[in-house]
Amino acid sequence: MGFKKLLASMGAGGASVETVLTEENVVPGGVVQGEVRIQGGSVAQQVESLSVGLQARVEVEGNDQETKQDIEFTKQRLGGAFEVQSGAVHAVQFSLEVPWETPVTMFLGRHLTGMNVGVTTELEIARAVDSGDLDPVNVHPIPAQQAILDAFGSLGFSFKSADLERGHIRGTRQQLPFYQEIEFFAPQQYRGLNQIELTFVTDDRAMDVVLEMDKKPGLFTEGSDSYRAFTVGLADYQDTDWAAYLNQWLADVGGKRNWL
Repeated sequence: MGFKKLLASMGAGGASVETVLTEENVVPGGVVQGEVRIQGGSVAQQVESLSVGLQARVEVEGNDQETKQDIEFTKQRLGGAFEVQSGAVHAVQFSLEVPWETPVTMFLGRHLTGMNVGVTTELEIARAVDSGDLDPVNVHPIPAQQAILDAFGSLGFSFKSADLERGHIRGTRQQLPFYQEIEFFAPQQYRGLNQIELTFVTDDRAMDVVLEMDKKPGLFTEGSDSYRAFTVGLADYQDTDWAAYLNQWLADVGGKRNWL
């Protein structure tokens, strides 16, 4: 169980708010459950609204520079207005749906470096808004995503880094204003390849898998065969040997480019 405390310091004797997550481990398409506890201060206060959401830290490129931006990509209001009496505790339970496109933050039992995703709590009192700290969640791959990740592992690829980029990948089912890139170092048998970038764009039926090669300098020029996108059904992903599928694609490209 994980929680953070935030202070709704809206005047003297303001209420304090504590968000407690029932379970930090979630999956895309699942739910994150918890409870928001508002501890009344020294005076009664009118709470205009209370909401929770999911937030991610995203890279934004512009004006020849890269910045980080916190983007709330889903939000749920928890009931209407209410009053918190002095010294009283008001507890509100919540069950927040995790969008299917939520980026994966865990791989092989470890946190992916660069991923910052969690639950935010927003409290509005007397026309002022106080947003709380991030309560991190561990987003694990769904089985279809895990199958692709395992295929890369079985071929000898090793994790390099992960990031979230603001923008849209054309031709995919993307709905969120950002997408995740998971980067792998290539093993020695693919000697002309430096790394591969992997992106999942998922909904409740299938996922688009987007792969892009980062070749070693001087070995071949940009071409359409260094990019691949295909769809994986969430119900029938087990029908394909993904390691063999990926290896065949790499072998085909390597043969054409003469770097295998």
